[in-house]
This record gives sequence, C-alpha cells and structure tokens, in this order.
Amino acid sequence: MKKIIISIVCLVIVVLGALWLANKKDDTSTLKKVKVAEVAHSIFYAPQYLAHALGYFEEEGLDVEIILANGADAVAASVMSDDVQIGFCGSEQTIYVYNQGAKDYLINFSSLTKKDGSFLVARTEMKDFSISDLKGSHIIAGRKAGMPAMTLEWVLNQNGIKTEDVNFDTSIAFAAMSGAFIGGTGDYVSLFDDSVSIKRLLIFIKVLSYHFSNIVFVFIYTFFINLWRIFTESIFSVKVFSNHLTYMFHRMVS
Repeated sequence: MKKIIISIVCLVIVVLGALWLANKKDDTSTLKKVKVAEVAHSIFYAPQYLAHALGYFEEEGLDVEIILANGADAVAASVMSDDVQIGFCGSEQTIYVYNQGAKDYLINFSSLTKKDGSFLVARTEMKDFSISDLKGSHIIAGRKAGMPAMTLEWVLNQNGIKTEDVNFDTSIAFAAMSGAFIGGTGDYVSLFDDSVSIKRLLIFIKVLSYHFSNIVFVFIYTFFINLWRIFTESIFSVKVFSNHLTYMFHRMVS
C-alpha cells in the first residue's frame, strides 16, 4: 500500500511539473522576441541589465535577449544584416552608415550614457600622474573614428596635446586592445571597466570622465539604434524598451 501511495504522489508531481512547463512555454511563445547586440558588457549599462533581469520587458510582452558584439562597427553590422533588432553602441555609427548612402539607414532612438567612463591604464604605477606625461608615449586608443578614440583625442587636445605629440594608435580593434597591451604593445591603453577588472596585471591610472568633469564636457556617448524600417514597424516595442530603461535609470539614481 505504501509503494502504491508513493507511486501516485510521484505521478502527480510529474504531471503537475509537465503542466507547469507547458504553461511556461505558452507564456513565452506569446512574447515578441527582441535581440539586442551591445558593444560591450559594462557596469555603465546597468539599467538595461536590471530591466532585463527583473522581468520588466517580459511584463510588457517582450522576450529580450542581450548578446555581445565587440565594437560599434560589429553592432551596426548585426543590425544592418537583420541578425538583431536593436543595437547598442556609440552614436557615431548611425552617421557613418547614413553618409554611405544606405536607403534603409540606422537611427538613434534612445541614449543611455553621457560620458566616457574609460580607464587610462599604464604599465607601472604613477602616483603623481599628469596628462602631460602622455607626450611622446604610445597610446592604444581604439578603432579609428570610434567613440573611445575620438573622446580620448578630444581630451588630449583640451590639455594641449596633439595626436602628433604621441603615437596615437588606432590600428587595434576594440576587442583586442587589452590583449595587445598585455602582449607588450603601447605605453598606455584606454579600456572599459570590464577589460580592466579581469586583467590583474594592469594598474589603474585615472578615469577619463574625471577629466571631462573638470572641463565641463557632457555628450551623448552611447545610443540604442534601429534600422529605420524596423523602427517604424516596431514603434511600440521600441517605446516599451526605452521606457523601462528610463524607469530603471531613475530608480538607480534615486
């Protein structure tokens, strides 16, 4: 009798589990799938991760998947090829694509960060570091015409240093910068926090946003982007996505 009861209980558990899984599958099947390609994983983009982790997108009918596409050029390519519905990267990419005459061009529809949070990293500790110390050095700045390289160049110029005064290296892809530096290339490198945190051998020197705050420089650094065609066809999804990012941002700062 005891074995029969145990068997019945086990059968009930299995049936209930199967029903729950089926119901769960039905719930997710009704969601609109939205794939987002981001330029890098960074604490700077926390509102996006929180909205995703807390299920805010799902509550509004969106099944959001976030993938990594190292570099803004890779993000733009993913959006242009319809591999993803939304891209997240520097605002310069939409300008480049538009200037190339694309009929189905990219648009920026929602911004997330308004400063460059890159770390300037050196090989040895420099307690009395000054930006003038960069003169004559080899700096891995990032991809040519990318936001990290352009903002670093702007900071140098504002502090009396021209790119001709340094070896301003824009030949190395975004995803390969930390590896190139550890491999012996350059005296300095500009890195995002995710690259710095996993490279134990590197020494923090100064955050570029500190320089920006000193010279009162604020600009829209990163945007979510769409193809114009996708944007017009999916205006509701885009609005919901943006609203939840804004909500999470205000929750964090308050």
